[in-house]
Formats: sequence, C-alpha cells, structure tokens
Amino acid sequence: MTIDFQELDDHPRLLMQAELKPLQGSRFQPTGFPNLGAAVYQAPGANGQPTQVVLVESAQSMANRLEAVCWDDAEDRIALPLSGMPYIHINLWDGTDTTNSIIEPHRLNSPYILESNDTTVLDMLKSRLAGRERGQVDLQQLARVLAEVDTNSLIHGVFLAKRDLAGGRYRIRRSLSAFIEAIGVKSADSGGVKNDPVNPSGDTGKGFGNVPFHRTEYTAESIIAYFNLDMAQIRAYGLGENAERFLITLALWKIRKFLDSGLRLRTACDLDVVGDLKVKRPKGTFSVPSGAELEAELPTLIQACAADGLFADPAVTQLTFNGS
Repeated sequence: MTIDFQELDDHPRLLMQAELKPLQGSRFQPTGFPNLGAAVYQAPGANGQPTQVVLVESAQSMANRLEAVCWDDAEDRIALPLSGMPYIHINLWDGTDTTNSIIEPHRLNSPYILESNDTTVLDMLKSRLAGRERGQVDLQQLARVLAEVDTNSLIHGVFLAKRDLAGGRYRIRRSLSAFIEAIGVKSADSGGVKNDPVNPSGDTGKGFGNVPFHRTEYTAESIIAYFNLDMAQIRAYGLGENAERFLITLALWKIRKFLDSGLRLRTACDLDVVGDLKVKRPKGTFSVPSGAELEAELPTLIQACAADGLFADPAVTQLTFNGS
C-alpha cells in the first residue's frame, strides 16, 4: 500500500488517539514525579461536570518510548526497517560500551557527543551553523544538518545548548508529541509488608526488619493515548517532498510500533489497545496505515532521501568518547 499523502495536504496537524485498558484486571499505576507522586487533576467531564484525571504517561516519557522502538535492544542495532537512516554511534572509553543519538535522552545534544574530546561532530556543527551569533538563527539550515546526521531529532526535537553554537539558541521543538491520560479515575489503595522472618524487629535503616508500605493505584472510566503530528513544522523544514513523506511515515510507524509492542509501561501498568487508532483531525477519509504497511514504505523513502543527498554517507557517524 502506498500512503495517500494528498489527503493530508494543507492540514497543519494530524491528531490521533487510541483507547487503552489494563491488560489484566482494572487497576493501573500511573507515572510518578519527584516530590509529587501521581499527577491528579480536574478536567471538564462529558456532562460539563468536573471529573478527576490522572496523567498516565507524560510527553517527555512518551518521546523516549517512541524513540525506543527505533532501536533493537536484542541485536544492539537500529531497527531493520530504518537501516540507512542517519544517526551518531558513540564508542565509550575503550569501546566495550556504546551509546547512540537515538537512545540518548537529548539526542544530538548528548554530552557524549558535544562534550567528547573527539570533536568531529562539534566541529561540523560549528562549521555548518556558524555566523549566527546575532540575529535570528536559520532553522532550515539546522534542519538540513539534522537530516544529514541525526534524522530522528527532526521528529523529537533538539536543543543545542552550547554557547559557541549561536549562544545556545539552536532549538527545534518536537514535531511528534504524545501523552496518555486516564479519565474518571478513582484511587485503589493497597499495601503490604516486606517481611524479615529472621529478625522482624531489626534495623530497617539497614534493610532488616518488617517494613509495611502503602501503595496507590487507580481505576478509570477510560484511558486515552493522544498523538499530535505537526505536519506544518515538517513542511517548514524545507527539505523536499521525499523528506516530508519519510518523516510523516516514520512518525506514524513509531506510533503503530508503540501501540503494538510498547504498552507495558511499568510492572503494574500493562495496557492494551481497544479498537484501532483513530484520526480526529483532519476530518475526512484518512486512516493511519497498519504497522506492516508503514514498515514496507520506509526503506524506499530512506533510499529516496539518500538519493536526494539529504543523508550522510555513510549514514552512521562514528564518534569516540573518552571523557569522565
């Protein structure tokens, strides 16, 4: 199947959502935040009355999860459908450990790239992005550089916080954002005890003794995963039709892959999709192709972008980090 991109022409956003439910039972554990715990808040309900909502997964965590589907942990390589997509591979210290710009939390802004004593990438960035100490930065030029060496950053954004790169003003926001909310929630309180049958009254500060604990999980009327693809931003990169099609297809494949295989968010938060991914905007006939259909399109689009000269050759930039 070839994706009909014409259905998306002239639309600034592609808004999608999927209904989720606990895979077993009715309880789930939402994400927690330091000194806060779960993010619980009020929102307008269907009947106009306030309803209680909990944030199951934040935008920043969802970005990490959508990136994770691009990397094959078992084989320690990029996912096969993405072979040929540029990224930066970092050999750490003596080469027995590695990381890369796909799995690094800040992508190209990783300290293992920009603070390395191997300045290959930093020197390239200074050369290609020079001359913008004053005035507006050229985000299309930044997009061209990102497409060449770390294409994934055009989906999930990057902030080059180096003072010698236009004073740290080079920034591209996420073109794909997502979050998960549970609506109409009620707390499900429980607890337990860490038992020490040898010395129940031992020093708990050292790990001995019986230790009771409290646990709060939640039930919900509905759990919704929301996805927002900013197609206007992708077009504004000015990279051409093949690049636009690749980035949109890549974003949709990430969503499908996450929904198909990435919904075990925590030990006590294992979710399943109810029905199918729904397109909420634009209104019309466009439906998101299946994961298999999107996967089949990716190699051809990667080859087209490489033929356009958008991607580095070789696609993987090698770097060595010997810092602290």
